[in-house]
Amino acid sequence: MEDFSIPVRETWLDKTMHIAALLLVIIVWGSAILFGGYILAFYFIALLQGNTTQWNEVLPDIFDEQTRSATLGIGLHFAAGGIILILGCIQLINSVRIKYPLLHRIIGRIYVIASIAAAIGGLVFIFSKGTIGGLIMDIGFAGYGILTFAAAIATIHFARAKNFEQHRAWAIRLFALAIGSWLYRMDYGFWFMVTDRLGHNSDFTGAFDYFMDFFFYLPNLLVAEIFIGRYEVLKSGFAKFLAIVFLSGANLFLIVATYFFTKEYWGPAILDVILGR
Repeated sequence: MEDFSIPVRETWLDKTMHIAALLLVIIVWGSAILFGGYILAFYFIALLQGNTTQWNEVLPDIFDEQTRSATLGIGLHFAAGGIILILGCIQLINSVRIKYPLLHRIIGRIYVIASIAAAIGGLVFIFSKGTIGGLIMDIGFAGYGILTFAAAIATIHFARAKNFEQHRAWAIRLFALAIGSWLYRMDYGFWFMVTDRLGHNSDFTGAFDYFMDFFFYLPNLLVAEIFIGRYEVLKSGFAKFLAIVFLSGANLFLIVATYFFTKEYWGPAILDVILGR
């Protein structure tokens, strides 16, 4: 996790920006962990129970009797995706990395393996069956899988080479990509609430659908570069003010969307597993 401690001589803009950034990290972590629990509860448990037809209740045409390899691939993607959302939050905490280096390494290996598995599982699904949205969605989602795979390999490579500056940078990029599947659902849920499904249709070939094929992960990488660069692009007062406005809006959006999804989807699915229903 970034060091958000506030230097003594910071201006009020610096302090406000750092607080807003810290809140964003906390909200993202909490929401991503809830979503990771939901993925494991709804999709992975269904796979273990042989009830994979349940997947189609939320994501149409995910399960298909005719394409077993695609089902196995997406099942692997769901299981590994839930793991990386939960573990990724732990890996970026400075105190864990410094005080418990062995735990950091163990979790890191699991995290990277899960990231690779999620990427491969998703790519297997795309090349075996194809996405519901057709060629553009195939390209967007395949690009996401390839970038996630590359970031995972780079993260472990630089850790083994003891190049910790590059390791940190690629770990942040990997986390930014890992939360893409979570953001995809958050963005759709919020868009549906505000616009009544404008630009979306049932086969995901609407204008908004095409936009989301890339928007759920490419902007994340731009934000990751800001964190990696320690806010070097935010030197002017106007840039800092814009960053505060953006971060505050993102925080509000994520709080509202997380509440909605937890109440309507994530919470009930998790409770059903806990209560054995």
